[in-house]
Amino acid sequence: MARVELRQLRYFVAVAEELNFGRAADRLLIAGPSLSQQIKALERDLGVRLFDRDRRSVSLTPAGAALLPQTRALLEGADDLKRRAGRLSGSQAVRLGYVNWLPPDLSSRTAAVARVHLDAWVAPSHTQAARVADGSLDLAVCWVRGEDLARLKLRAHLIGADRLYAVAKGGDSGDVPDVAARDTDVLIDDDVTSWASWNVYGEELAHTTGARTVRISDGAVTGPAFFDHVRRCTRPVVNCPKGQTDLLPSDLVRREIVGPKVYWTWSLVWRESERREAVLGVVDALCEGIGDLGIHAADAWLPADDPHTRSDP
Repeated sequence: MARVELRQLRYFVAVAEELNFGRAADRLLIAGPSLSQQIKALERDLGVRLFDRDRRSVSLTPAGAALLPQTRALLEGADDLKRRAGRLSGSQAVRLGYVNWLPPDLSSRTAAVARVHLDAWVAPSHTQAARVADGSLDLAVCWVRGEDLARLKLRAHLIGADRLYAVAKGGDSGDVPDVAARDTDVLIDDDVTSWASWNVYGEELAHTTGARTVRISDGAVTGPAFFDHVRRCTRPVVNCPKGQTDLLPSDLVRREIVGPKVYWTWSLVWRESERREAVLGVVDALCEGIGDLGIHAADAWLPADDPHTRSDP
């Protein structure tokens, strides 16, 4: 039998509890088709059908109903095994996931508090937030919305911010003029599994500032293919946070976005129910002394549901 992943078992439990693939996908913060594929793969690996499903309803098969209690017990056992291993090692590691950005002084801030284990699975923001919610991670550095925090029962603290810029044609080494947000293009990718957070952000940026969305289907929100899109577009293209540090080709230039200045926030997220001193100690250590990082300036822009948007009294 093929290897069954704990992640797939967590997906099975979520669908069994919701009896609706759409609601389960929202709860897990993954795309519906991806969830359906994972459940089919699990059924194939186990050799049994777990759900009866048609266009109107989802129900557990007798096999699914029989396996559900054992699956829950297995997941609880896996979590307990991690806790026991942590105690045996002398101090329990705090599992931290991320997307592509981490505080540069993470090690020095947390060394005296706990052993921080950086998770090897670098995944999109919505995936990392869901992994914190289901217990696969203790903490994550990612982009979240207020509705994500409420649905997943998470807390968040601002830990970093990127001011986004635009990339445009023109390799002149002279002064490069700023560009108004309304005069930029934003790439929106059809792959909602990989680019769900960026797509939501980009759509709202376009709606509120007048920027123009450009639909793509090749995953080229970053990387060399992104630069090819820039060359084809007639307007500067907003740079995604995942490409903030990419070296620009000689025929392209960086243009600062103004009117407004566009910010992307990085949140440290943890579970509302978290009580472990090591985890909360890491939260305190990483968040101490973090100011507003420019995001509350009068000419700054954040999405309306960004949890760090200032609420004036």
